[in-house]
Amino acid sequence: MILALLIVLREVAAFARLARLDRLRRNATQAVADDSLAQARAVLGQMVALYQRRADMRWHIDRVTARADEQFDATAVLGLAETQLLAPLDRAAQAQIEAAARQVATVTALVPLALADVIGALVINMSMIRRIAEIYGGRAGFLGSWRLIRAVMAHLVATGAVAVGDDLIGSVAGGTVVSKVSRRFGEGVVNAALTARVGIAALDLCRPLPFAAQKRPGVSALLGRALRGLFGRA
Repeated sequence: MILALLIVLREVAAFARLARLDRLRRNATQAVADDSLAQARAVLGQMVALYQRRADMRWHIDRVTARADEQFDATAVLGLAETQLLAPLDRAAQAQIEAAARQVATVTALVPLALADVIGALVINMSMIRRIAEIYGGRAGFLGSWRLIRAVMAHLVATGAVAVGDDLIGSVAGGTVVSKVSRRFGEGVVNAALTARVGIAALDLCRPLPFAAQKRPGVSALLGRALRGLFGRA
């Protein structure tokens, strides 16, 4: 009974953490739309509270706190939060995406069993989504992870990112030489590009602020860094 209660409480806390990120993102969007300095500063304060217990964020929090009073409009306040608080988290999240894309490409290229590489890619993508959520402060439990995965898939469909867009075409075009060397390597590049898309969607949903002051990462750049040197000169 006690164990079941602890599991329930853990899942409730996980949902609350994810909901907190959603609420921050909505409030930030509204603050910019209304040009509300007070609301933007409230969002900044909530973000500081979210990350203040993390040792890796103390220096960044000190910087943003010291400069907060120098900003006099909502866009500037949230831009400060983005460049000082989220920039290091963005780098960590993008590193997770690159690592996952590299793993998927490797598994696809080296595992000869058709279903095994699909299962491997699925597990890698699920782990990547969870880690991205943790980076931004939305650590999810079991049920929370499935909710997040469903939200990522819905986001991909809603934004049309499941289709082959220009950046994905460019990414795959970069792997055409690889595909001539080996069909499996070519499939690995395509699957890695799809993993990068999933990662960017997860980043959009888990990041407490929408991209504005910082540039949203693209598939081509992430994939290029992920696969650099993986297949040799090919």
